[in-house]
Amino acid sequence: MQTLLDAEGLTKRYQGRKAVCSIDFQVVAGECFGILGPNGAGKTTTLRMVMGMTPIDGGALSLFGEKMFPEHPTLRQRIGVVSQEDNLDIDLTVAENLLVYGRYFGLSDRVITDKMEEMLAFAQLEDRGDTKVRTLSGGMKRRLVIARSLVASPDMIILDEPTTGLDPQARHLIWQRLRKLKESGVTLVLTTHYMEEAAQLCDRLMVLDKGRILDQGSPRELIERHVEPDVVEIRRVGSYQRPDRKRLDGLTGRIEPVADTLLFYTDDTESLFKRYQGRKHTLLHRPTNLEDVFLKLTGRELRD
Repeated sequence: MQTLLDAEGLTKRYQGRKAVCSIDFQVVAGECFGILGPNGAGKTTTLRMVMGMTPIDGGALSLFGEKMFPEHPTLRQRIGVVSQEDNLDIDLTVAENLLVYGRYFGLSDRVITDKMEEMLAFAQLEDRGDTKVRTLSGGMKRRLVIARSLVASPDMIILDEPTTGLDPQARHLIWQRLRKLKESGVTLVLTTHYMEEAAQLCDRLMVLDKGRILDQGSPRELIERHVEPDVVEIRRVGSYQRPDRKRLDGLTGRIEPVADTLLFYTDDTESLFKRYQGRKHTLLHRPTNLEDVFLKLTGRELRD
């Protein structure tokens, strides 16, 4: 498949400290490529270099087969951007926001107007063209920002945490819109803190921490590579008392204590349930997921 984005040894320094440490990755046409990592991992810095908004300090970066640099307007016009913030003009209407944004790409008002109905339909805002943005809900604003990124018919869209702060209904609607974009041939590159979002949308993932790549692969590949098939969460019922991990001695699996809970990662849940049968504990059995992978690779300490 065609490689649209190729980063080799990509590096960024701030005041002598490496924020992105010589990373290599590729994005191929038509896929959704996700970048995961805790706060400060280097995700947004990486995206800013890809968008040409931040100069690189080392390595090489090419887009659509050409070397990327901040002053390369032709390449930048082929990229749509959905930022973390809803940086819309709240004093303008929905349609006016699309019109003004399109002018930044050198598009005529007629070209933008001809696409207006299509963009509003994509965002399910057909009846909101004349509505002031300040009156829209959070979900509507996010859909408008995504629709706005389509104004120049980009080959690739970069989305920085596209559904942060939205309720589940709005999040699922945006997932549906993004899947529709991918089906139409648009390549997506996104960052997210929602592991379910990454599993729902991404064909491949890159996990970053402290500016370094910890691993890359499909969601299923990462799960199979890093965690056991199942996890049982064991909690004490009643007054606070962590379950006794000695009761797990002899069972095959990996134990991880978290506050008042023991997480037991195993492929033999039957033996575990027999051992705890009749005891005053709550046992929750579930298959492992991307969140388990993320926490194993990056740790559980709080990042600010």
